[in-house]
Amino acid sequence: MYFKQFYLGCLAHASYLIGADGEAAVVDPQRDVDQYIEEATAQNLKIKYIIETHLHADFVSGHRELADRTGAEIVFGEKAGAALPHRAVRDGDELTVGSVKLAVLETPGHTPESICVLVTDAENANEPQRVLTGDTLFIGDVGRPDLAGGKGYTPQMMAAMMYDTLHNKLLKLDDAVEVYPAHGAGSMCGKNLSSETSSTIGKQRQFNYALQPMTRHEFVRMMTAELPAAPAYFPKDAEINRAGASPLSALPALKPVTPAEVTEHARGGGMILDVRSAADFGAAHVPGSLNIGLGGQFASWAGTLIPMETPVVIVAESDEKADEAQMRLARVGLENVKGHLADCIDAWQTAGFEVVSVPQISVADLKELIASRPDLQVVDVRRPGEYESGHAPHAMPAPLANLNETLPSLQLDPTKMTAVICAGGYRSSAATSIMQARGFTNLLNVTGGTTAWIKAGYEVEMPAKAAAL
Repeated sequence: MYFKQFYLGCLAHASYLIGADGEAAVVDPQRDVDQYIEEATAQNLKIKYIIETHLHADFVSGHRELADRTGAEIVFGEKAGAALPHRAVRDGDELTVGSVKLAVLETPGHTPESICVLVTDAENANEPQRVLTGDTLFIGDVGRPDLAGGKGYTPQMMAAMMYDTLHNKLLKLDDAVEVYPAHGAGSMCGKNLSSETSSTIGKQRQFNYALQPMTRHEFVRMMTAELPAAPAYFPKDAEINRAGASPLSALPALKPVTPAEVTEHARGGGMILDVRSAADFGAAHVPGSLNIGLGGQFASWAGTLIPMETPVVIVAESDEKADEAQMRLARVGLENVKGHLADCIDAWQTAGFEVVSVPQISVADLKELIASRPDLQVVDVRRPGEYESGHAPHAMPAPLANLNETLPSLQLDPTKMTAVICAGGYRSSAATSIMQARGFTNLLNVTGGTTAWIKAGYEVEMPAKAAAL
């Protein structure tokens, strides 16, 4: 058996190629599908099936394009109601690629149509060696139960289904069975995902908090408590995947635009998206632009922070980076890109347009400011669970995902010095760009973030609720 995991960091997304005896299956493909075709060709495999473990909400799948280019059959769980030609599978159905058997488990919980795929190499054993778990079982977590909106299911109903799926199906597997999920740390499809990209049933039985002994009622209560808001693009991507996305080659070529055209674009309500690093953005950028750097989880944050139909102009350090940004935006369904600023920020400045900046400070600088500036405002834009694990003194929680909506309620003074911190400086740069566009005039971005703060041995505060436990 040939088995390969493809991991896409900017979406924390894992997809798979499984092959034997000249045949192959691709599981949960990303939108740009060339790599699967190239790998299959290199291994002398013909792609026979494209299997989707569910209707993905956090990215646009390439199943339709991959099927068109290879002649492979698309496979969904029966309850998906996919609106394109496909094979609808049920519990116990089996597919084969050469000597490898792919057995379907219906595993509702994350979504009603979720399936897992048991992988058995018949030449070596009659018991499954691997299970591809989609968004049902992650490493260190399980799929969130609140993404079936509009289908008549409550999060409590889905969590109860998840409990039954885990205990009646996945935990019945042998401890040695290897677990390969569709996502890792950083995905919004769970609350506590590990950075590891595979594990075993035995290790998850031992270490995964959601698999510890508890009643169904306790599990449902735990899984539905304090769920972060799902990004607005999730249901839209799920519907794109139900019908199948158009091929990436259908995207229009990215055209260069002038500074004057960028200005008109912004006046018309368009988004200026600066995809450079936090340091380059901080040094000089177009007023009102949003910074989401290509160096981090670009696609998922773009989908979270940019409304789906918003027209976008990209600011990038090169034409190649602008093209990359366009493709990565399309991975989450953001296709309304109008062009990119030719010659980047240099052209903007040469044309005589104003630039603004955000000073970058170290954690040592922040420590000194906290001690010397009683009026300093510190904003922590990590997720709630991260904040509750410990934060810099006096830091106020304001998760990036909904910062635009919650900023007014924070009652911050936009004229006062405000240091913004996250885990490493990436999300905090995005947050400073949002806050600057909302009128904050004295912002600082903390490079290295809370990770560097803790590594330096500085004092860490715990929220009152966590400290009392």
